[in-house]
Amino acid sequence: MKEYKILCRKIKKVIKRMIGLYGKNHPGFRKSWKKMIYLKRRMQYVSCTRKIMPDSTTVVFQSFNGKTYGCSPKAIYEYMISHKEFEDWNYIWIFRDVAKYKYLEQNPHTRVIPKIARIYEEELAHAKYWITNYRVPDHIWPKENQVYVQCWHGTPLKRLGYDLQTSENAIDSIADIREKYDMDAKKFKYILSPSAFASEKFTSAWNLKASGMEDKVMEVGYPRNDFLLNYKADDLKKIKEFIGIPEDKKVILYAPTWRDNQHEAGVGFTYDLNVDFERLRRELGDEYVILFRVHYLVASSFSFRDFEGFIYNVSNYDDINHLYLIADLLITDYSSVFFDYGILKKPMLFYMYDLDDYKDSIRGFYFGIDRLPGRIITEEEELPDAIRDSMENFCYDEKYREFNELFSHLEDGNASARFVATVFPEITVTSRAQERELMLPKKPVQEPADDENSGGEA
Repeated sequence: MKEYKILCRKIKKVIKRMIGLYGKNHPGFRKSWKKMIYLKRRMQYVSCTRKIMPDSTTVVFQSFNGKTYGCSPKAIYEYMISHKEFEDWNYIWIFRDVAKYKYLEQNPHTRVIPKIARIYEEELAHAKYWITNYRVPDHIWPKENQVYVQCWHGTPLKRLGYDLQTSENAIDSIADIREKYDMDAKKFKYILSPSAFASEKFTSAWNLKASGMEDKVMEVGYPRNDFLLNYKADDLKKIKEFIGIPEDKKVILYAPTWRDNQHEAGVGFTYDLNVDFERLRRELGDEYVILFRVHYLVASSFSFRDFEGFIYNVSNYDDINHLYLIADLLITDYSSVFFDYGILKKPMLFYMYDLDDYKDSIRGFYFGIDRLPGRIITEEEELPDAIRDSMENFCYDEKYREFNELFSHLEDGNASARFVATVFPEITVTSRAQERELMLPKKPVQEPADDENSGGEA
């Protein structure tokens, strides 16, 4: 039986890959195929959940499509379970790898469930509140008395949804993308915003003004960033020990984003490495280590074994806030990570080797990159000297202060409290338990399991 299931999975992968390859060159077929799958799944969901009544004290959480325990859903959950007003509520977390996060069930009111359609779809129907930083699958719609909160996952530099003027997305056309944003806007009751700037962009990206849904934007700051304001000095030591970073080394966090136009059917988004790590090790290895974090959508073939002791693979590390804290320098390109990292007032370096192509062909930006609070380079050979310069000559100057004021003025360590006051207005929070250990890294129960049968595209 086990061998049969493995064979079925392999066949399913091959078929999915073939359909993906064919659909790339035949948009009409791709659209019809997606519509057929949507109608089938939609009918199944309605049929299985129509008699289920949502429970007013049950909340479902999900982060990055079930891949991690992190971001704002984590911060909101940990805020809620540390307050007596929510001590009798029920909490459900959806994960692809259930065993890794079983420790969450040490809280007697928390359950961890697998991202398998027949299981998590029923739990969604039972819960009044859905809190996620990722789109729910197209065929799943909340009932009238359910509250879906779209936490999103970053302040946008790159254009989104209706704001796209051109796109080389390898999967969807601009029309397809807008259709998804329309659908999501109709589903969620709130979309979380960290600033007036983000609120304006979310409103336009989701076309909320045209559809009379501007009041869905909840501008309270990102709960996930509370930890960046409330951490203790001892937390840095614990995080470094957990990852295994030597105390005498300076830490570079390298976190590039994915490219919309780099995609392989049946594999996912890929990433063409444009960094000579061997040269960096020769020039910087005595003083630095690199934490390499690839975007969660990217499938990378990079071999970390070749750079053991110099490059640490933190792509699957759940809470990126921990990496921000221990990093002495952030290197990124167009990823929104720099908005959050800037809260710590530490140096940044922007390595944009494909700048002209990216800004003109792939996505486009919401503002000029001259506002970025760090040096911008486009040539790989500039990296070693740029790293030294960014570290040795860093100054938290007026440009950096203006950047934080524009994009992070709400980040004061109390975003979770404001979130809860908005989403749960009937609950008055009067006290908070001091359970800081919740925010620190946990050892996984076992290595990540195969995440097949994830229950559909999100």
